[in-house]
Amino acid sequence: MKVAVNYHLWYLERMKWENLLSTVALEPVFSSALLLTLDRDPADVRKQLSRWTKAGKLIQLRRGLYTLAEPYRKRTPSPFLIANRLREPSYVSLQSALAHHGLIPEYVPAVTSLTTAKPGEITTPLGQFIYRHCKKPFFHGYREVELTRGQAAFMAVPEKALLDLVHLTPSGDRLEFLDELRLQNFELLDLDALQRMAQESRSPKLVRAAEMVIGLAEGEKYESL
Repeated sequence: MKVAVNYHLWYLERMKWENLLSTVALEPVFSSALLLTLDRDPADVRKQLSRWTKAGKLIQLRRGLYTLAEPYRKRTPSPFLIANRLREPSYVSLQSALAHHGLIPEYVPAVTSLTTAKPGEITTPLGQFIYRHCKKPFFHGYREVELTRGQAAFMAVPEKALLDLVHLTPSGDRLEFLDELRLQNFELLDLDALQRMAQESRSPKLVRAAEMVIGLAEGEKYESL
């Protein structure tokens, strides 16, 4: 009788896991709220998710946010997508966006984002994520960027990513700082848009930095002639 009961429990567990896989198979990252919309008992869902996490079938990114572990996942979640989902609203910016756009040469291990919510750092099994606070009037200049098939994330356009970095860096409008960035591929920057964004911010610091970047870009163009 005990063997029959154990088999029954194993069968129920397997069926629940297969139901989860069929529900989130194409979701690189999913929230427990998705499962709670399926007319399931909330307490049962939370207990089940906890058991699967302890069993190594799920990876918990934060409370209520998960991704399937290998080898169950069909799509590996992009760090930029994870960054968007860990803290909302937010968009990838600063060094992470600049590196993605090819404007700086350095590899950036932690994903940096701007948010109107609480700033801070979040460390997960899939990477480290840094959030810098920005006021709502400055929370713009980003768009949804396709990363891989079925994945997209909100990211600053190149010009805004650079201005975000200048804005949040003490003495970010000094030529020494801009030189240290080792900016490259200036042809990828819309210099008119950079200047316009800086002027619309009404920040003398950003206006000065934009003028310096334009000077650097024009100097590189002159040297290449």
